[in-house]
Amino acid sequence: MRDMISAVWRYRFFILSSIKNDLKVRFVRSKLGALWMIVHPLAQVLIFALILSEVLSAKLPGIESKYAYALFLMSGTLAWSLFSETISRGVTLFVDNGNLMKKIAFPRICLPLILAGSVLVNNFLLLLAIFGVFALLGYFPGPEVLWLPLLIVLTLMLSLGIGMILGVMNVSMRDVGQVVPVVLQALFWMTPIVYNLSILPPDYRRWFGLNPLYPLVTSYQNVLVYGRPPLWGDLFWLMVWSFGLLLVALFMFRRASLDMVDAL
Repeated sequence: MRDMISAVWRYRFFILSSIKNDLKVRFVRSKLGALWMIVHPLAQVLIFALILSEVLSAKLPGIESKYAYALFLMSGTLAWSLFSETISRGVTLFVDNGNLMKKIAFPRICLPLILAGSVLVNNFLLLLAIFGVFALLGYFPGPEVLWLPLLIVLTLMLSLGIGMILGVMNVSMRDVGQVVPVVLQALFWMTPIVYNLSILPPDYRRWFGLNPLYPLVTSYQNVLVYGRPPLWGDLFWLMVWSFGLLLVALFMFRRASLDMVDAL
């Protein structure tokens, strides 16, 4: 572990420049550039908010506002976008960088850190856009919003651990990359992002509450919309599991890194 940390420090400028280049390459031929990172999730939020609030006349328990669902959806989307993007890119991380790994000698642990830095920048831009929309709607979060950085770090830990494990597996079993989008789509609808868990029948509510993303997404909604603290009791165990997943991911990564280039 000490050697890994030392290697990361020596290659810190390589990591930072790679994050910058990654962001540039993704939008090099796009007129709007990085704005697309914001437009896509916000457009999805507006569509859901329009259908639920205006067409279906759905009400959001606990908050009286004609924009309640828009606020609720944007809060959940902030958590989900970081989680899903990290996993989606983590699955193909080593496959996509196969040529780089073959041509350049550098600590392979830099790749997950480059991914983490890139998705954090994306999520930060989305956060700024959401705060801008909140202000336009005349809504301002309370002091509980100060818990948001901790929630973002926890989301990144959880998703990076899962993404690295799946990324290592995807090197030798490419079916993993095909299954993950389907699982993420199902997980999206099993997580209270578009709906509030209280609207479900009690039996379903209990099962949906077992979703490990439930306390995380609900904590985002609490601090941004309801002015409540995060669900610390549930988040503590999620933090333990996230840290454990990261350790497992690092163990698998170190064991597979020597043979990874040959497999690619």
